[in-house]
Amino acid sequence: MILIPAIDLKEGQCVRLRQGRMGDATVFSNDPVATAEHWLAEGCRRLHIVDLDGAFAGHPKNAELISTMVTALGEVPVQVGGGIRSTDIAAAYFDAGVANVIIGTQAIREPAFLAKLAQRYPQQVTLGIDARGGRVAVSGWDEEAAVDAMDLARSTADLPLASIVYTDIDRDGMLQGLNVSSTRALAEVAGAPVIASGGVTNLNDLKQLQSVFADAPHLLLGAITGRAIYEGELDFSAGQKLLDELNAPRSTG
Repeated sequence: MILIPAIDLKEGQCVRLRQGRMGDATVFSNDPVATAEHWLAEGCRRLHIVDLDGAFAGHPKNAELISTMVTALGEVPVQVGGGIRSTDIAAAYFDAGVANVIIGTQAIREPAFLAKLAQRYPQQVTLGIDARGGRVAVSGWDEEAAVDAMDLARSTADLPLASIVYTDIDRDGMLQGLNVSSTRALAEVAGAPVIASGGVTNLNDLKQLQSVFADAPHLLLGAITGRAIYEGELDFSAGQKLLDELNAPRSTG
């Protein structure tokens, strides 16, 4: 299990939203490339980038900036979401060095698109399940679909997905802790490891998450953290160190 720093892009800036509301954004940096390099220096093993403008527009708005960030990170894998609604857009991100593209809205509007993309790029496509009250939200969380999060995870279990990013919108950016029970329940019906998102606040949250998955670590790839590491509630390096210690093989001697 790894800790994954998030960089959300809005008008070329690094921001964090509360519960996905574009009107409730806090700017943390005017230099997203420098921010990416900071997390690299802190020892991140994967970076999560969301093009918020793209999520609402329906097509990428920060693709050039993201490409520069990917280059700056070198060998560290980057996963990108926001406005990826065609094969051409996904291919362009892969050509730029992105490790995984996150498909959310289009997976709901056109399930066949997700299936075809995953089959064309096995283990390179991540399904984004953003839920509010158990229902999936789309279009930058601006609309709620008549789709249950568990049903979506279950229906895609046979696809060669890299992972599933599961976000509890009600907790995102609120520093209230993860919804670990729902995360575990979804992971049990999914066909790919889950990345928990929404609410990571402190080391205790990470301990609780690891504990809930202690008997099935293969179901959990990591946890995304955003506001907590930008506001100083969570020290990123300390968080990853803790997870490494918790996940270390126990001596039986």
